[in-house]
Order: sequence, then C-alpha cells, then structure tokens
Amino acid sequence: MQPKPKQLTLPSCPTVASHWGSVSINLPIIPEFLYDIRHPDAPLDSYPRTPLTPHTAPPPPTPNPCPCNKDTEVAAPPIEDATLSPEDNFTYYRELEERHNELVGETVEVGLLFASKAIVQLLVNPIVGPLTHRIGYSIPMFAGFVIMFLSTIIFAFGRSYLVLFIARALQGIGSSCSSVSGMGMLADRFTDDKERGNAMGIALGGLALGVLIGPPFGGVMYEFVGKSAPFLILAALALGDGLLQLFMLQPSIQKAETEEPPSLKSLISDPYILIAAGAITFANMGIAMLEPSLPLWMVDNMGATRWEQGVAFLPASISYLIGTNLFGPLGHKIGRWFAACLGLVIIGACLIFIPMATSIVHLIIPNAGLGFAIGMVDSSMMPELGYLVDIRHSAVYGSVYALGDVAFCVGFAVGPALSGSLVKTIGFEWMLFGIAILCFLYAPLLILLKNPPTSDEKKSLIHGRDRAQVRYVTYQNYDDDE
Repeated sequence: MQPKPKQLTLPSCPTVASHWGSVSINLPIIPEFLYDIRHPDAPLDSYPRTPLTPHTAPPPPTPNPCPCNKDTEVAAPPIEDATLSPEDNFTYYRELEERHNELVGETVEVGLLFASKAIVQLLVNPIVGPLTHRIGYSIPMFAGFVIMFLSTIIFAFGRSYLVLFIARALQGIGSSCSSVSGMGMLADRFTDDKERGNAMGIALGGLALGVLIGPPFGGVMYEFVGKSAPFLILAALALGDGLLQLFMLQPSIQKAETEEPPSLKSLISDPYILIAAGAITFANMGIAMLEPSLPLWMVDNMGATRWEQGVAFLPASISYLIGTNLFGPLGHKIGRWFAACLGLVIIGACLIFIPMATSIVHLIIPNAGLGFAIGMVDSSMMPELGYLVDIRHSAVYGSVYALGDVAFCVGFAVGPALSGSLVKTIGFEWMLFGIAILCFLYAPLLILLKNPPTSDEKKSLIHGRDRAQVRYVTYQNYDDDE
C-alpha cells in the first residue's frame, strides 16, 4: 500500500477559510440590508444611531407650562430634536418605537435565512459522506468550491429576500462537500491520534481565519463601499483557492481500498458518537443564535453602526483561532472529554454575560470567552469522532464526519431558526440564558468519553496482534539459542 501523502492536507486550511469567509461575511450585511429593501423610504441610516428601549414611556406632546412648580416639572424626553415642535418630537419618538418593533420582527426572517444553509447541509451530508468512500475526497471538495463560488456571486447581486435565500441554501450544499471531504481527508491522512488532533486543530484554525476576517471585512466594506464589493472580493479569493486545489489535489476518482465503511445507522446508534456530536451541537448553538439577533440587538440597544456590528464578532473569531490551535495538541494530553466539558461550562457563562453589555466594549470579554470555549469543544470532539470510529467501527471516516457536520448544522439550523421567535416571545436575554442552562446540563455527559469501550471485534483483533507478536519474539529467541 502506498503511503498517504500528508502534504495534501495543505489546501484544507485555505479551502475552509474561504468557505467560512463567504458564510460569515453575511453577518453584518444581511440584517440591515433586508430592513432597507423593505423600507426604501426609511432605511436605518435615516434614523440617528440612538439606542431605544421598548419600556421607555413616550414623551408627552407638551411640556409643563408652569415653571414655578419644580415638583411637577416634566423631564426632557430621551430623544428630542430642538428644531422640532413637541408634537413632531412625539411623532418622531413613535416612529423610533415602530422601528424597534420592526427590528424585532426582522430577526425572525433573518434567522430563517441564516438557518436555510444549515438545513440544506443537514439533508446533503448523508449523501456526501458515503460518496467520499466511492470516489475519494478530492472531487467533492472541488465541487464544494464551485458551488460556494456561485453562491457568493449570487449574494453580490441579489436584491430580494428570495434570491438571497437561494444563495444561502446553495452555501449549504457547498459547505457539506467541503467540510465532510476536508475532515475525512485529514482523518484518513493522519492515522496517529495525536497527529490527527494537531492537524484538525490547524484546519479548524483555517475555519477561524474565515470567521475572523468575514464579519469585520463585510461590515467595513458595506459601510464605506457597498453591498456587492465584499462578495466580489471574496469570490476572487475563492477562485484562487480553486486553482490551488486543481494544482495540488488534482481532483480525480480514487476508490478506497479499505474495509467497508460503517453505516450511518450504526454510527447514529452508537451512544459515544452521539455524545461527542451533541457536544458540538450545543457548543455552537449559542453563537448560531447570536448571528441573526446580536446585530439587530446592538442597533436597537446601542445604536451600533454597520462596522460595529461586524467588529462585535471579532473577539470571538480571534479567540476561536487561539482555542483551536491550542487545544488541538493540548486536548490529547489533558483528555478531550475534559477539554470539551470545560468548554461547555465557559460557553454557558459567557452567554449569560452578553445581554448585560451596554456598549460594544462590554461585549469584548464575553465574546472572546465564547469563541475560545467553542474552539476547545470543536478541536477536541472532531478528532474524538475519528478515534471512536477507529476503536468501535472501521477506519473509514466519510460517514462519521458527515454525522459530525450534521451535529454542527443542527446547532446552526435550530439556533437561527428559533432565535427570532424566542426574541419576540421571551426576549434576547432569556433566549441566551436558556441555551446557557442547556450547556451546563449537557457538560457532565462528556465524562462518559473518558474511557470509551472498544467493540468486541476490535478487541479480538488487538489481542490477536499481541499474541502474534509474542510468538514472533519467542521464535526469534529460539533461533538465537540454536
């Protein structure tokens, strides 16, 4: 058997980075853009960047006419233009209050738009996983690039909710091809558990790089250049990634010469794989809920500008990059179960602190902690999935990383889809408190991954190899005596 060339994993980082850059660049652009196309006569830029709380009483149309009575003097309204009459100020305040209600309602549609990618990805993953066993990893990965390139172009020129929805759904297909084949390729190339964890930490660092650059780049470009500019630049970068794949991976059909892959049914029925996949789901559900709701919450409560909405995700992205690269090798030493358990606890704590922020500065520490903890969970549980397949099933990785990507997508499907309704019914604060409690409750289950049992068939193979080795050593000693 020919040795597996580990250098072929190099394209995984730029592929994942460009893929997640195209996904995350939407975060600061789409919420405000959808509001503006629905309100062409009153876009968000026509209002001052003034925070508005729904519980503040509207100012009266006329002030108290008696200046001698200080006890009955009416306080100045929180939002008032000196050039307007009191009646006009009252009307203007009502318009701002209507803007607040519309922003809350906008969260529902933005959440469904963001969730469409993950929902489509959920449907495509079970197809891509077994397909990689039949034709190899390079062709699905290149197909993912082509689809992501097309969806980015559609985003650049889309001017309606339906067109943007289709583009987002196409991202789900491309993401499935890139993620499943990329992680499967890494697990296949790096058979040693420690090396595999290091490689996946680097690849997840590529994911963090895309998430790191995407939101602030998209917010700044949208603020000062326009909506199409960031998508066109990203499409050009994606084209470079496609050329890199053509020259280095040289996509072609490569039929696997290994044993039969485990079925999706056997993987889903494995409780240890489900626990690892569930950790990925709950770890990412919080940030998934923040994607559509945090920008609009910042506009409503902080008067945030477009670039501030993008920069808000920057601490999470930087710390995620640090967390994935740190806990790729460190998770193997301290125990991946412990790293993921600690990560879920930190995620819950950070989600509780986010709604307490009153300015963008206050979001830095909780968002940074959130990103770092998600990096702990992802960089620990992704290689753990490969390890569980090695000891409990057969060493074929396409299906298990399709399942891992499904777990990732469940968080990014349920989170955005429910965030809008939850914000309207229980509020932004209680939505995050609820997912924090779920993280706290799920964390103790990861103790079960401390020493996962090996399947009976794997035990017999291991014992058989041990006995063969002992007989071989004895036979060698016997020859030496003669």
